[in-house]
Amino acid sequence: MRLPSFSPLDYFANLVHEDARLPLLEAAVSVAQDEVPDLDVQGVLAEVDRLGQRLRARLPREATPPQRLAALSQFFHVELGFQGNVNDYYAPVNSFIHHVLETRRGLPISLAILLLELAEQAGLRAAGVAFPGHFLVKFRVGLGDVVMDPFSGEALSQSRLEERLQVYRRGSGLPDDLELPLEFFLRGTPRRHILARLLRNLKEIYRSAEDWPRFLAVQRRLVILLPDDAGELRDRGLALEALGQWEAAADDLDAYLRRQAEAVDAPQLRERLKALGRRHPPRRR
Repeated sequence: MRLPSFSPLDYFANLVHEDARLPLLEAAVSVAQDEVPDLDVQGVLAEVDRLGQRLRARLPREATPPQRLAALSQFFHVELGFQGNVNDYYAPVNSFIHHVLETRRGLPISLAILLLELAEQAGLRAAGVAFPGHFLVKFRVGLGDVVMDPFSGEALSQSRLEERLQVYRRGSGLPDDLELPLEFFLRGTPRRHILARLLRNLKEIYRSAEDWPRFLAVQRRLVILLPDDAGELRDRGLALEALGQWEAAADDLDAYLRRQAEAVDAPQLRERLKALGRRHPPRRR
């Protein structure tokens, strides 16, 4: 009896179906299947496991959290040489975990995903931090946290974090009385939102390049990952429109407007929907 075959998108949907069981690394690796359909996802996971075994082999059983963190940092950033790709920061491959493993170069978010996996294998408590403009990783060490920049391997002091946050605050244009404390920006990020940030990096790269087929592939994943985010549904519709898939585009824009009838962009999108409707009226669900 032949087993049913699953598309890469079906595979991704199955991985991200439940928050409690969402395998961050596996889901992140699978993102590259849009570009490399025959990618051996399990082979990539096995490679990361081998790195984890090498790391654990040098850790005494009684190693303290500070010792484990020091060993992880030495192994990841010095021995293996993982660091940010400063020479080609916006290359899409920086978001593909298998490529980051091969080249030892990536974005803060892709490096953080690998670092989080190895931290878990090393017996450390770690969490991703969606810091403005630059994804970080924090480790629970004793009664406090150590915050690390996965791009450089630097452990960031509170003053350095405040400096980075001030850059964001100055650029945001928010009134001073709306400023939130540093601790607000150092909260742990759920795995689903880490994966969304990885995908949205790719989304912006493809949007800037007006590469609509690749943009649509990423957008399909975002709609699956964030089913309650109407904006992702709208953006999939706009990508479908750009590719001449009028009927599917109309369906998405119609669904967005039914969920976000008072949105700022609603009047403009209603006009677009009318134009699409002259080609193919949207199906009513």
